[in-house]
Amino acid sequence: MSEANENLTAPEEGSSNFIHTFVTEDIAENGQFAGQRVHTRFPPEPNGYLHIGHAKAICVDFGTAEKFGGLCNLRMDDTNPTKEDTEYVDAIKEDIQWLGFTWDDRFHYASDYFDTMYELAVKLIQKGLAYVCELTPEQMHDNRGDLSHPAISPYRDRPMEESLDLFARMKAGEFEDGRMTLRAKIDLTSGNFNLRDPVIYRINHMKHHRTGEKWCIYPMYDFAHPIEDAMEKITHSLCTLEFEAHRPLYDWVIDNIDLPAKPRQIEFARLGINNTVMSKRKLRKLVEGGYVSGWDDPRMPTLCGLRRRGFTPASIRNFCERIGVSKVNSTVDYGFLEHCLREDLNENARRTMAVLHPVKLVLTNYPEEQTEEFEVENNPERPEDGTRSVTFSRELWIESGDFLEEPVKGYRRLFPGNEVRLKTAYIVRCTGCDKNEDGTIKTVYAEYDPQTRGGNTPDGRKVRGTIHWVDANNCAEAEVRLYGSLFTVPEPEQEEDFLTVLNPNSLEVLYGCKVEPSMKEADAKTAFQFMREGYFCFDKDSAPEHLIFNRSVSLKDGFKPQK
Repeated sequence: MSEANENLTAPEEGSSNFIHTFVTEDIAENGQFAGQRVHTRFPPEPNGYLHIGHAKAICVDFGTAEKFGGLCNLRMDDTNPTKEDTEYVDAIKEDIQWLGFTWDDRFHYASDYFDTMYELAVKLIQKGLAYVCELTPEQMHDNRGDLSHPAISPYRDRPMEESLDLFARMKAGEFEDGRMTLRAKIDLTSGNFNLRDPVIYRINHMKHHRTGEKWCIYPMYDFAHPIEDAMEKITHSLCTLEFEAHRPLYDWVIDNIDLPAKPRQIEFARLGINNTVMSKRKLRKLVEGGYVSGWDDPRMPTLCGLRRRGFTPASIRNFCERIGVSKVNSTVDYGFLEHCLREDLNENARRTMAVLHPVKLVLTNYPEEQTEEFEVENNPERPEDGTRSVTFSRELWIESGDFLEEPVKGYRRLFPGNEVRLKTAYIVRCTGCDKNEDGTIKTVYAEYDPQTRGGNTPDGRKVRGTIHWVDANNCAEAEVRLYGSLFTVPEPEQEEDFLTVLNPNSLEVLYGCKVEPSMKEADAKTAFQFMREGYFCFDKDSAPEHLIFNRSVSLKDGFKPQK
């Protein structure tokens, strides 16, 4: 028995949704696919990079197959050669594998079926169910009618032999782009305009990324997709809500062509998320217009951009799982995506100290030649991650914001006369500062209490402030990139020109930051929590001699999940 017909075991435990309910009914004893193995597919068009919206579809398609012990194919929907490229094919594969899904040997292209699709289109003509039309797109639109008037198609009654001849000549390249189309003969009076004799083939004299110049006619998605699903013996064709009105056409193709299977199409709401755009056209405009550094710019909602920013597969899969699957379109707060990332990184990120806006702190009573070490946990949430040594000496780097010459009310960090705890090290009392000619702070001075090693207070005195630091005599320099929202409004998709609401301050680059020297040897894939600063990751351009970090997300979580 083939894989597609293997008996299905009981579904795996886990969350459920209406799709899973339908699938359970379909594979039941009296269901449409009784005794068959659940088989889904993810069919992206290779004309751009995948984004966070695609992640939901990936999780639905592959996740449904996983839940029911089934199979999921990866198929490139390459029926339109205009903007398709192997670059996008490779990127799509990488993104899906990064999320943790695999398709084994079940990888296909729509173009694998071009010969079969052409033969099936010929059979439709022979059945009297398709004809060659010479209306231009504009004329076709003008003749589509409305709910009170049927569409008009003057070529609908063209003799079968003539349509067969013209279709063969279309394939042979005798006609220019747009000169003719092949239309399915369905119902010009249908209230569903997708059934008013839709175009199923068009002429496009453009080199295809796989088939080269073999073809100059290409099938439309609505014709190709059900054929591909049936040829691959897909049981459940899961797609987003905009295809719901296309389902009758999907079923018409399945019912009127001799195919090896009859899949069921089920639609679900696509992911909407604020503070970004997810239209491929708009994303391409950002890239090609130089508004971002590329498809993997960490401000982009692309999966490669999110990966470069430091998002983890677990955080994205958890996000997709928790927003659920529904039949109603809605918009999710981008803050919830960040919330899911914080949850993952809080548990798994390595802790380290980094000073992003450095100012020198000199401990005037600390011996000048002395250096000591402190053992620090790499992650309090994961004791198994062990500890590391950090050095401490007379001169340290601290955050410029951790000192005020004239403190404001409630300020508990360094100011003349005040004590703070240096994280894991000593308690120090500020004694003053030096300034640069422009009035900025050059050096802060303090005295340390040698009785307080480890931050302890043997006499029980209260020290309210704790700040982090880096040893000035043993540290590394780094470039740090702080990313914010790419747009100044929460719904940029709704703007007449989304480029007018680009945020000019979406990227801040900090140079001369100070980090622990162990960062030079750290794994490039490691996630970090810079104490008191946020979560960071290495940028792909980072090197031991030039460390570059991207802020993944801040420590502060403004999102409040509903209870």
